[in-house]
Amino acid sequence: DCSSSAGVMISLDDIDRSLQVPVIGQQHAPNLVDYLGSHNIDVIEGPGSREAAMRAVTSGEHDVVVIIPDAFGQQLGDAIPARVELISDQANTQAERDARRVRTALRAYSQEIATMRLVARGVSPLVLRPINVDEVDVSTPSGRSAILLGMMSYFFIFALLMGGMYLAIDTTAGERERGSLEPLLSLPVTRDQLMVGKIAATCLFMAVSLLLSLCSFYVALKFMPLEQLGMTPNFGPAVVAAAFLVLAPFILLGAALMTLVASFTKSYKEAQTWLSVVLLAPTMPILIVSILTLRPRTE
Repeated sequence: DCSSSAGVMISLDDIDRSLQVPVIGQQHAPNLVDYLGSHNIDVIEGPGSREAAMRAVTSGEHDVVVIIPDAFGQQLGDAIPARVELISDQANTQAERDARRVRTALRAYSQEIATMRLVARGVSPLVLRPINVDEVDVSTPSGRSAILLGMMSYFFIFALLMGGMYLAIDTTAGERERGSLEPLLSLPVTRDQLMVGKIAATCLFMAVSLLLSLCSFYVALKFMPLEQLGMTPNFGPAVVAAAFLVLAPFILLGAALMTLVASFTKSYKEAQTWLSVVLLAPTMPILIVSILTLRPRTE
């Protein structure tokens, strides 16, 4: 594997994509030019000089330019490190991807020549690999799937809270701003019943939002090729129902908290500002745990 021997990781899309690279002095290294072509790197004529190549890369005309000096063949024949220049702009992240691909191919070519030199001298190339590390992965497909499902819990709670956020604002600060709260208070109902009704309506919207999110993920995961990544997405109807029951207590807690906070505000925009902060309180710890990939322990 050329990319692993060079110690550089490149994406599969980059390998399949044909890349045109200007090479100055390609007549001095025909074997190297053929090797680059075998790696889907098409060699084209480069600028007339080293200075012109640097100006072309600086201006963005070319992403990368390779320069093969006249003494390349002589240095290679004398078994001394042959010099090759690779001109690129490392501050340009888009161009650096192509430069990394060319750099990987050059290092792989250098590694192959080193291997052939050892074989020609009767030395096994394995002497350059004193330690062979075999990685043993004991994770199970369900365990790898837990990483994905752990990230999904953040989106479920966030969708749950967003489902009732604007209703909680509209039934408190919105009614105060529209002037419809005073006629509502004149009805023959107690304030406790009024607040319970507002919270119940918010809970209903949050429950519907959570259920829609769970069902959407259930359908979407059927079209994702997780098996190719070694995952078994056990997200069937039973898991959807269990997740809904587990997250159900957050419905009442979130509805009561958002209604309480919004009731102290005087305008719709002020309520939006305060409830945006409230949304971060339950979701931020889950997001941090998901990013750090912390595992539960009994200690």
